[in-house]
Amino acid sequence: LMLADIYRQGIDISQYRISEKLDGVRARWDGTRLISRGGNVFSAPEWFTIGFPAVPLDGELWIGRGRYEEVSSIVRTQQPHEGWRNVRLMVFDLPAHGGTFEQRVMALNRLKAESDSPYWDIIEQRHIGNEEDLQKWLQAVIDEGGEGLILHRDSALYSSGRSQDLLKLKPFTDAEATVIGYRPGKGQFAGRIGSLTVRTDQGVIFSTGSGL
Repeated sequence: LMLADIYRQGIDISQYRISEKLDGVRARWDGTRLISRGGNVFSAPEWFTIGFPAVPLDGELWIGRGRYEEVSSIVRTQQPHEGWRNVRLMVFDLPAHGGTFEQRVMALNRLKAESDSPYWDIIEQRHIGNEEDLQKWLQAVIDEGGEGLILHRDSALYSSGRSQDLLKLKPFTDAEATVIGYRPGKGQFAGRIGSLTVRTDQGVIFSTGSGL
């Protein structure tokens, strides 16, 4: 999957389409199955994916703002169930299209117009004129319980891994790391996990958390 880098001021915003960053569960539709970022197949009911396009889609399984725990609980169960009725695959890209992001957005709109499935939709993409307007939209999203914004360069081709063509803008900075081990707890936490050992994409290893 294509992964977002961190937004920094000074870029030419006019070169990007901007959308809300949804707090859902990342998912890829490969034409026949829904697959997680980690490569696991979601146990989505058959009725959920009827009418999905026969081409790969990249998006977020989402219910609404501030409801990440709920959607995560629903989609990570091992058996299909009725809870999926509340979920939508909110699509923001076509990984196998081959064109620029601008071309992929237009193709997505055509696909949606031809589909009668109620369980997938397109994330709105906008152009914004300047940094001031960008920050105003970010604040409006945060005030309404959203997470942040995503900027995607119009001319970018789809590529796997972290990319400067895809940027995330949030009111605080975070990062992702892979759990590679743990340290045992001490004292009142003896017999439990004391902290996690993680490795960043840059190869930096450190411990985080305490008394887990």
